[in-house]
Amino acid sequence: MTLVDLYAAELATGIRPGTLRVWLHRGKITHHGHDQAGRTLVDLEELPATLTAKAA
Repeated sequence: MTLVDLYAAELATGIRPGTLRVWLHRGKITHHGHDQAGRTLVDLEELPATLTAKAA
């Protein structure tokens, strides 16, 4: 599991933070708490699987 904030996730995958927030709200990806600065954390390894499922 590689936990990153939404902006680091955007750099790694190209998925905008707003899109990730919508996916979090809809339950498509898992929320893994917040870092010390209060930023939302997601599992970077979960994101490519979501993209593959969306394309199918």
